[in-house]
Amino acid sequence: MSHLNLDVQIPETENLGKEKFEELREYIKSLDTIDGALISILHKAQTIFGYLPKEVQLFVARTLDLPGAEVYGVVSFYSYFTTEPVGKYTVSVCMGTACFVRGADKVVERISERLNIKPEETTGDGLFTLKSVRCIGACGLAPVVTIGEKVYGRVTVDEMDEILDSYTGEEA
Repeated sequence: MSHLNLDVQIPETENLGKEKFEELREYIKSLDTIDGALISILHKAQTIFGYLPKEVQLFVARTLDLPGAEVYGVVSFYSYFTTEPVGKYTVSVCMGTACFVRGADKVVERISERLNIKPEETTGDGLFTLKSVRCIGACGLAPVVTIGEKVYGRVTVDEMDEILDSYTGEEA
């Protein structure tokens, strides 16, 4: 990355908000250097917007004077990034070997039934997104479910209703 273009026009979108693009532009301006900063800029963009739609990716590409395909390549390579809106709470179920052997597939089935969504989908009310992930790295606690930053270990199918209820009760 050699050139920073801070005059990129903010896309006209109803659902993304001009102020969010301005916040992202200010973040990029605040960086000491943009060399090697694409991933951190995309992390910040996802924090601001909640996901990385095409308009945001192109804004980043144009601001950093990069091909859009390069930005998309990074977004699509890393599983942390998402191009679709996600719920307020992301429910991730580890499907690694230890978790799978201890019933993670049954936990996913229960969550799917309860929320009426499949993995990689979001509930209609925007509260939950269900993801099945390769490995969380907590094999001793298998099966493992995370909701946001909170880790639930040795989860049983029967416990999932109570766990999910604790999040629906928080909705204000």
